[in-house]
Amino acid sequence: MAKVLVRYSTSKDGKPVKQAEVYTFDEHGISPGDIDPDAVKIARRLQASGHVAYVVGGAVRDLMVGKKPKDFDIATDASPSRLRKLFRNSRVIGRRFRLVHIFFENNKVIEVSTFRSENSEGFKNEYGAIEQDVRRRDFSMNALYYCPADRTIIDYVGGVRDIRKKRIVPLIPLDRIFVEDPVRIIRAVKYANVTGFKIGYPLHRQIRKNISLLADCPASRMTEEVYKILLSGRAASVFQVCRKYDIFQYMVPALDRVMENEGPEFCEKFFAMMKQLDEAVAEGEDRRQRAVAYLVADYLYLVSPHGSEEKISFPDAYSELKELLKPLIPANKDVERALVFLIRRRKNYRRGEPLR
Repeated sequence: MAKVLVRYSTSKDGKPVKQAEVYTFDEHGISPGDIDPDAVKIARRLQASGHVAYVVGGAVRDLMVGKKPKDFDIATDASPSRLRKLFRNSRVIGRRFRLVHIFFENNKVIEVSTFRSENSEGFKNEYGAIEQDVRRRDFSMNALYYCPADRTIIDYVGGVRDIRKKRIVPLIPLDRIFVEDPVRIIRAVKYANVTGFKIGYPLHRQIRKNISLLADCPASRMTEEVYKILLSGRAASVFQVCRKYDIFQYMVPALDRVMENEGPEFCEKFFAMMKQLDEAVAEGEDRRQRAVAYLVADYLYLVSPHGSEEKISFPDAYSELKELLKPLIPANKDVERALVFLIRRRKNYRRGEPLR
């Protein structure tokens, strides 16, 4: 086994201080060919312009566990305004944290973030160095920085070891991690399900203790997280775990109540529908309108009064689905297209055939 390199800094009294472990290709096995070519181009252009740039987060984690990432995010020391100058096909988004989306063909978007300091809170964007940025990430397995140029992984927090030991380790103190951002509760449960990693008892206890905080989660954040689950290819199993943890009631409360009222038979049909969605995603389905359709299909066909109508009243059914999905705020066009799809597939459902 190749020797792991170490990155040092110098303390105030001039002594070397270990900062990070550096894993070479021989240690981690991830090559630039595993990375989205457009993400590699972004990193190389930034580096050629005098900046540092890394592939970060879930993409590195997924590659480490042998999965193909769906998204590739970049972190850099370049400011959002600098990124806009370097990439004409980009747009600055976000009010709380300024991010840059770089657009490519076929609706591909790569998100680029600027290193943030530990003092960057609320609407205050205080940029910093990579050593500060890493401390703002949620779990160690999401805090790895991959450099396409030299094929190294920079690990400040022992994330590689935690991945190899299949454990989910929070980087933020347990008394703060979910209070600061309740969405991390959903992410922790999702990561455990998707990777098979263990949630230790202290983290498990904090999840149970803080679940009610999800009630105050911004609708936009919850919507994005639900979409990520729906299009992850693991929606059935992730939602089952969310129901087990009593998390689902905060994600889609009205649908959770329907599942409680209708009983096991409806729940069985719902999770079978989620498996259908997972199969569609595995074959390349990535449209949000389809995700919405699969999410509400059983309700529309079995519970809604419109399901038994010979001719469904589109405005009424649309309004009912929008109400069902609250607090989620999917785009109106996604709900409209989902309803059109479900109206056209009603005979498939009645015959017990897949919706596709």
